[in-house]
Amino acid sequence: MSDIPFAQRVKSIDASGIRKVFDLAAKLKDPINLSIGQPDFDVPEHAKQACIEAVKKGLNKYTQTQGIAELRAAIAKSCNKEFGWTGERPYLITSGVSGALMLAFLTLIDPGDEVLLLDPYFVMYKHLVSLCNGKCVLVDTYPDFSPNPEKIAAAITPKTKLLVLNSPCNPTGKVFSAKDLKAIADLARKHNLLVVSDECYNMFCYDEPFASMASYYDNTLLMRGFSKTYGMTGWRMGWCTGPRELIEKMTMLQQYSFVCAPSMAQIGALAALDCDVQDHAGEYRQRRDMVFDALGSTFGLLKPGGTFYAFVPAPRGMTGSEFCAKAIENNVLIIPGNVFSEQDTHFRLAYTIPQDRLAKGLEILVKLAKA
Repeated sequence: MSDIPFAQRVKSIDASGIRKVFDLAAKLKDPINLSIGQPDFDVPEHAKQACIEAVKKGLNKYTQTQGIAELRAAIAKSCNKEFGWTGERPYLITSGVSGALMLAFLTLIDPGDEVLLLDPYFVMYKHLVSLCNGKCVLVDTYPDFSPNPEKIAAAITPKTKLLVLNSPCNPTGKVFSAKDLKAIADLARKHNLLVVSDECYNMFCYDEPFASMASYYDNTLLMRGFSKTYGMTGWRMGWCTGPRELIEKMTMLQQYSFVCAPSMAQIGALAALDCDVQDHAGEYRQRRDMVFDALGSTFGLLKPGGTFYAFVPAPRGMTGSEFCAKAIENNVLIIPGNVFSEQDTHFRLAYTIPQDRLAKGLEILVKLAKA
């Protein structure tokens, strides 16, 4: 029995259900792993070489807390082109989008503050809110995962501090339309809400152009990353921009926590911005179509519009957890939907494996559903 006096904030957080399945994969013999959302393409060679050269040149020390000026300038140039922004905006280079989320939540959330999350949600959001002693207020988006402004409005109270959006969405693959975002922007403006827009899958949209909340609402904290776009999950590189006072406070907090994003990875990320990743997005579009063609009619799957995930209804008469256990018994790793939701009606699969392995895994899932 441990007598370590753990803080209450840690007691309320359990190990990620995704990580548990990831650990399980190491114990199975050649599983078909559809569990982890990690791109199966490598970092672009140009970016790898830039990082290697940075290490060789001795660029291994701390950078400015906010990140190297060249990378911030390149991101600013890209944003000016995308959004038409003029004048200077503050940018903060972070240790992944996860680092940006932690800095933002610690900066913004006091005990008892309410944070609006759309259910299903990225698993980290809920636990980071708990870490800050805030309260998650969940807005149901089932069955089609579209954000409903009326439901969001009904969830707003005097204690509401911010609204978190994730489009394209992990786990559902839902891409919010410009119409959706404009309606949410009007609502946020009416209630003077800060919106945190997690857009780390912005390059993975398959059926319509990507729309950003930052295009429609000034009081948006925009977050994007390099992990998914450039296969840099282990490099821990992200960035954010938003209201100047907020970015300044987050930068101050980074000084006393992460200190700065990895120096050599910042050099590599700068080089990566010149790399074209459309071929990778095209490959994932093909795999998305494979998943939908295989599972659509049997499971009632809605076609995901982006990311590299599908959020699949469990077969009739089974919970998501029950079907996942059955799949794992048959050497296919998937994640129960209740890791990402208050409901246990779905499971998430990631199509980040080669097409031949993916096809085999999908065939097994269909057979299990029909058994």
